[in-house]
Amino acid sequence: MSFDPEQSIFAGMDTAVLQQALADAQQAYIDLSTGAKGESYSYTQGDGAKAVTYTRASLPALYNLIRQLQMILNPNIRSRRPMRPYF
Repeated sequence: MSFDPEQSIFAGMDTAVLQQALADAQQAYIDLSTGAKGESYSYTQGDGAKAVTYTRASLPALYNLIRQLQMILNPNIRSRRPMRPYF
């Protein structure tokens, strides 16, 4: 199965928006993987306390998002094909 940018959930989005999303995702990946950003946040609103948790388990999903955005913005970047031994 190959990647088709026309079938992506990002199809039709403005390039500048995609570039900003890529930069944000890359920074979030760096922050989470280096521990520079906290992983759990809580706050209070009028309807009660809320909490949001980001974990290092989110790194693979974040990596996949980054790769998808890169493939949309640069068609020359492609997924790596499976390696097959030749005899």
